[in-house]
Amino acid sequence: MAPVVPVGGSGGSSSGNSSGVTPEGLRGWVRGAFRFATDRNDFRRNLVVNLGLFAVGVWVARHLTDIDLMAPQPVA
Repeated sequence: MAPVVPVGGSGGSSSGNSSGVTPEGLRGWVRGAFRFATDRNDFRRNLVVNLGLFAVGVWVARHLTDIDLMAPQPVA
């Protein structure tokens, strides 16, 4: 029986180039980002956007802990 090769893949063999981002990898990443941004699957896009916003909120809460947002404002 022949091995199953995924569509668009090379059967799991690596290209042997492990030196960071190659131009083909960068082009593929940009293509994937564009396809993701223009995809009509709203659930997946909203899920990723909301998780990203949550991660930004966690980062802000952890790195700006010295700011007291509930302190009374100075009266001019």
